[in-house]
Amino acid sequence: MNAAEANILDLIATRRERRPERDLAALSQLFRRLAACAAIEASETEDRIWDMWMDHPHRAAAAVLDAATRDIAARRYDIAETRLSALLRAAPRYAEAWHKRATLYYLLGRDDECLHDIRRTLELEPRHFAAMLHFGEILLGEGAETEARYAFAAALTLHPHLPRARSALADPA
Repeated sequence: MNAAEANILDLIATRRERRPERDLAALSQLFRRLAACAAIEASETEDRIWDMWMDHPHRAAAAVLDAATRDIAARRYDIAETRLSALLRAAPRYAEAWHKRATLYYLLGRDDECLHDIRRTLELEPRHFAAMLHFGEILLGEGAETEARYAFAAALTLHPHLPRARSALADPA
């Protein structure tokens, strides 16, 4: 395990002690609902969390993130990276922009850059269950099963209906 990974594990371990950059009451309420709801309600609640994460006080920033997300879906990775890097220079405290670029780097197999952006995502939004999932996947790929299981378990404390995290923890590996 390298220093970047150890730092991310520390961020995950201290997630309950840190406040999100955008500490919105409505978002906190959605997380409480997600932790307590039945699986049938989880998808709708998760969608509302994603909507809030994608939102930004400056509409132009949110529009750039939407465009970059569409670029990633269309596999226009070079365009997405350009958009996201420019957005992060303009809005460095936009947690979801960091996460989207981490996702892009994850898809491209650029793990060091992905880890950097996962760290930044979790610094700004300690409840980011998707960043924890990506981190767990990277750790699994490196054979760090104990640490990966910790990341998956932490994600499940926030979103108990994540199939990938549940299956990773059910696998006795």
